[in-house]
Amino acid sequence: MQIHDRNRLNELRSLPLDRKIGFTSARIAEWYNHFGGKVHVSFSGGKDSTVLLYLVRKLFPDVRAMFVDTGLEYPEIKDFVKTFENVDIVRPKKTFLQVIREYGFPVIGKEVAHYVYYARKGQGWASCALGVLESYITKNGKELAFRRGTRYDFTKYGFLVNAPFKIGDQCCAIMKKTPACKYAAEHETFPMLGTMTDESRMREKAWLQHGCNAFEAKYPISTPMAFWTEQDVLQYIKAMNIPICSCYGQIVGGGRKPSHYRM
Repeated sequence: MQIHDRNRLNELRSLPLDRKIGFTSARIAEWYNHFGGKVHVSFSGGKDSTVLLYLVRKLFPDVRAMFVDTGLEYPEIKDFVKTFENVDIVRPKKTFLQVIREYGFPVIGKEVAHYVYYARKGQGWASCALGVLESYITKNGKELAFRRGTRYDFTKYGFLVNAPFKIGDQCCAIMKKTPACKYAAEHETFPMLGTMTDESRMREKAWLQHGCNAFEAKYPISTPMAFWTEQDVLQYIKAMNIPICSCYGQIVGGGRKPSHYRM
């Protein structure tokens, strides 16, 4: 039985890159074999998903990739995506302009916009997170209090509750998640994403609940690079000479080719 707690996550984060590659490859193979090869890579054209696609196709060359063209990507990203074989391009039903007019801007980020959206609807837990309320008693009798001065301190954004424009976090769900879920359902495949836990609290929380391979989630999803850091990604790109989109510029610095993939 795999352990998914914060100590284990910190242990995985601290591993040398060679061992991270080994663990990630094992999670990829586990996901692929569990679903009999009916999997795909969610490919954004960014450096993280480019590394994931590279790792997946080293093991299973025929795995397809799926790219969501939201209309907001840099032209260089779209051109870069088209250089790869077996990539299916999907598009959302609504434009970004339609989404923000209907639901509001994802100001600061999805998590902050989420709290602001629900605080405006009178949800005490959201107002508490933003510091608008000192504390909040849940239906279960649990008291929530905002955490000022912590890594996840959102109290400085409390003023956005009274901002004179719409704020909401539905943009990503409508522009990316909905077409991605539709693709998975139509092709009967299960996605692998290059997201990492140090990018947001929500991604860390998801790993603590399910680990890298969320077989039992409502929508099964794999994040085999969840315990990598941005420096791991950059080091691997440099060491393996992996082409990335030109909008990232040039990666400089040293880089030893990981022994796990020494050729």
